[in-house]
Amino acid sequence: MAEIGYTMMCEQTPARQLVEDVATAERVGFDYAVISDHYFPWLEEMGHSPYAWSVLGAAAQATRRLPLMTYVTCPIMRYHPAVVAQKAATMGALSEGRFTLGLGAGENLNEHVVGQGWPSADTRHAMFTEAVQIIRELFEGDYVTYRGEYFDVDSAKLYDRPEQPMKLAIAASGGRSGNIAAEYGDALVATDPDAELVRAFADEGGAGKPVYGQLPICYDPDPEAARERAHRLWRWSAAGWKVMAELPGPVNFAAYAETVRPEDVAAKVPCGADVDAVVEAVRAYTDAGFTHVALVQIGHEHQGMFFDWSEKELLPALRRL
Repeated sequence: MAEIGYTMMCEQTPARQLVEDVATAERVGFDYAVISDHYFPWLEEMGHSPYAWSVLGAAAQATRRLPLMTYVTCPIMRYHPAVVAQKAATMGALSEGRFTLGLGAGENLNEHVVGQGWPSADTRHAMFTEAVQIIRELFEGDYVTYRGEYFDVDSAKLYDRPEQPMKLAIAASGGRSGNIAAEYGDALVATDPDAELVRAFADEGGAGKPVYGQLPICYDPDPEAARERAHRLWRWSAAGWKVMAELPGPVNFAAYAETVRPEDVAAKVPCGADVDAVVEAVRAYTDAGFTHVALVQIGHEHQGMFFDWSEKELLPALRRL
């Protein structure tokens, strides 16, 4: 049986509500929680993007049992990897070992803000490999000095770490990123239920490690209202990762999505109150070898009714998967 997670979606939710929501997610029975780490929302209509690490610190205090994870943090531009390692180690200590650092090579949308341009995919993967190596070394607790092609570290050391070893989950879509995940990650993160990616991860050394996926849904007793909201707030996702990594701002995603229809979004996002539709969507992940699936409820004003539905109907049905 897969573990079912809850997503704190920073791009659509005010900071205080994110903390309140994750406490509710723990109460109603979700198995873990992940948080997005963005500077911008995907679309202006989403309207929010608080600093994920401040929210995580509050979430660690608002919860008691729920594992927490970034989904995902980019350690190659907006944050230096040595700073990411310190933030993650502090979160591990605050949460008493409940934190996993999820890492990925990032998107132009969030990283361009530091004014260093947006490197090619090959360069980003090389930068990402160096960053992961630095973070791994710092997690060991010794002094680290590193001289790389892209990053330098001068005698850094983490003084506050959890008693348990820190864990890394690495996002991949195949090819080079999949190899990096298998070599350096304690878990794989993927956006689509891609059985081939999971098999490749296992073959390259990731056999037996957790595999994390994410499923957007739009719960509403009124299916038409759900479809309208999903299209309004989620039409950006039709771009696919090769496009999503390159566009620089919400206005660009809006321009791309002008031709995306409500039925296009609803074909990929379960909309309405049909428990079976969500179960089957989650089953696509479990059949592909995923061990964890985090749900995203679209629309921050609708989290309360989503939690009620999840507690009474959805989570019991998913437990029977």
